[in-house]
Amino acid sequence: MKSGDELEGTTLNVYAFIVRAEGQVGVREVTRGVELSSTSVTHHHLRKLENLNLIEKNSYGQYSLKTKTQIEGYMWVGKSLVPRLMFYSFFFMGAFIAEISMILFSLVVESLVIEVRFLFLTGITLVAMFLFLKESIGLYHKLNPKYTTKTKTVESV
Repeated sequence: MKSGDELEGTTLNVYAFIVRAEGQVGVREVTRGVELSSTSVTHHHLRKLENLNLIEKNSYGQYSLKTKTQIEGYMWVGKSLVPRLMFYSFFFMGAFIAEISMILFSLVVESLVIEVRFLFLTGITLVAMFLFLKESIGLYHKLNPKYTTKTKTVESV
């Protein structure tokens, strides 16, 4: 069984936080960053990640990334975990832009006639683009807690 198969829910959030972190992180930093209720809950998920050989603990009790693994349904883009559905949305977005360009081009060139079937397919492309985008944004927000925006607003004050 791959280690990525056991990563889900809070453990996945903790793992993604450690990957995004610069260097080593302590238990309290992870607790705040992932918005967990207590450090004991954080310890549980950190031990789970240690047992999967994905992170390591130093002598000062701080954790760092040991191995970056593949997560089903996601792709790594730098240090960010991006849902694959986002890329499907971008594909449909490109197709939609091409279809709209053809429709606009038909307004300029009188000999080019757009059939109703093409307009119907353009609508289906638009719906697919929005559905994939909506789902991928939902999955992305599950992995990226609101902590980062709260911290920035507090620091800027």
